[in-house]
Amino acid sequence: MTAASSIITPLLSDDVVKFAVDYKNRPVYRSTSGRWRSALLIIGAEISERIAYCGISLNLITYLTGDLGQSTAAAAANVNAWFGFSLITPLLGAIIADSYLGRYRTIVVASFIYVLGLGLLTISAVIPFNPTDCDSNSLSCHPPLFQLILFFSSLYLVALAQGGHKPCAQAFGADQFDAEDLDECKAKSSFFNWWYFGSCTGTLVALTILSYIQDNFGWGLGFGIPCITMSLALVVYLLGTMSYRFSISSDEKSPFMRIGRVFVIAVRNRSLVSSAPSLNDKAREILADQGSQKFNFLDKALLSPDSSKEDENSCSISEVEEAKSVLRLAPIWASCLVYGIVFAQSITLFTKQGVTMNRSIGSQFQIPPAALQAVIYLAVLLFIPVYDRGLVPIARVLTRKPAGITMLQRIGVGLLFSVFSMLSAALVEIKRLQTAQDYGLVDTPDASIPMSIWWLVPQYVLLGLADVFAIIGLQEFFYDQVPAELRSVGLSLYLSIFGVGSFLSSFLISVIQNASSKNGRDGWFADNLNRAHLDYFYWLLCGLSAMALLMYLFIARSYVYVRTSILIHA
Repeated sequence: MTAASSIITPLLSDDVVKFAVDYKNRPVYRSTSGRWRSALLIIGAEISERIAYCGISLNLITYLTGDLGQSTAAAAANVNAWFGFSLITPLLGAIIADSYLGRYRTIVVASFIYVLGLGLLTISAVIPFNPTDCDSNSLSCHPPLFQLILFFSSLYLVALAQGGHKPCAQAFGADQFDAEDLDECKAKSSFFNWWYFGSCTGTLVALTILSYIQDNFGWGLGFGIPCITMSLALVVYLLGTMSYRFSISSDEKSPFMRIGRVFVIAVRNRSLVSSAPSLNDKAREILADQGSQKFNFLDKALLSPDSSKEDENSCSISEVEEAKSVLRLAPIWASCLVYGIVFAQSITLFTKQGVTMNRSIGSQFQIPPAALQAVIYLAVLLFIPVYDRGLVPIARVLTRKPAGITMLQRIGVGLLFSVFSMLSAALVEIKRLQTAQDYGLVDTPDASIPMSIWWLVPQYVLLGLADVFAIIGLQEFFYDQVPAELRSVGLSLYLSIFGVGSFLSSFLISVIQNASSKNGRDGWFADNLNRAHLDYFYWLLCGLSAMALLMYLFIARSYVYVRTSILIHA
């Protein structure tokens, strides 16, 4: 018995996953927890959540310009503002998760709020309103004020819930793989590909089925189905509770407290760097180790003005490096904001373009304008397996890197595809405007231009290829390059690129429309798109994207990876 125990114990010790526990706070074993078994359940919940969220967001501009009677410019601004808010709130959700509730509980709470918001949104859509609410000077009808308040309150409640769910679910899924095990580390890199594959699967279902239901069977049913689907996502997620790995920190201090303390102490000790003789012995040693004659801003946190109070007025090297690793992400984040602006066009102006074009298939069926966004996700679904199972193995042979290409290289390729997408969009819009003029339809905006909606496919495909490289690359980069306890925050920073990009898109549209519509002229975003100039806007974004790519390449070239992954060491 004793001999057997001596043999089994080391095996069990090797099987224990460091810095992870189960739902009862007990040690977890590699062979019985986490990995793909748990990750697939979380991906399944993500598919259901994407059906719910995209069932609202991707066709929202149609509801605003139709049932709510808003202008194209106002609806596009409202969609961009809401979309931006929904991608900024993950910062709040991530802070709550990483500092207080933990990722698992934050997802559960966010899911309940999600279901509540979707339920109220459904109620707002089915409340009838009288014909007296119609504007006598126009053909459009506007719901009463209380219905609008209920609608927008519910909409922003959904955005708030999504902010708690989105970054935590992806980080929690990646947490199911141990970064210190080579096989699991490779699986984690693959996880980001298949996570986005699942996300796009849910989005594709929303586009092809829900957009058709909304356009043909009403918005009450179109919003009610997402509510049911989100309830299903919560059930699927809870099913894996007993097999999940829950990350624990090796430091009892909150990561936000640690990083915040570094900044505070750096400011407090700043005056000490005015002259080299004033540095204490500890600072001199650090300078010698770094081979540098000067500190950067955060290195000043290592100094202590009073050696008797060193613990209060200085930080450890690991704490300073942790803060620096977060700060180094800022230039990469900023250089990708234009990509966030480009991304916002697929759910607004691309859709409005499609409304004006020939959408017929046969004599009966009309393609819902929002459904063409499915091309983006079809491109993603088709190309991710090619990338993961085909290109990555080839790249591994050529570069001798386990991941094939670096995360920053992958993002750069995606940014290049986004430039081509805007180029394609501008050229197609020029063709659409010319066709409207050739057939005398410039002043008949309700008429369908004899130009197939399939002309829009190239710009959608190019945007889908951009997503495969840039979005997945950004997800993995912002997860991998932050401290382990801040990975929800890292993913929320990636999401905020698209949130801020959406706000910037809304700002650009408003400013350009005001400037271009002065003196009674039709603006770039006129309600009559045949007199608008979306082509000018697309050319502008194409130029901005090219400049942003150049800035990104300059920044990425000097970036030094934080060695948090075996894949980087290998």
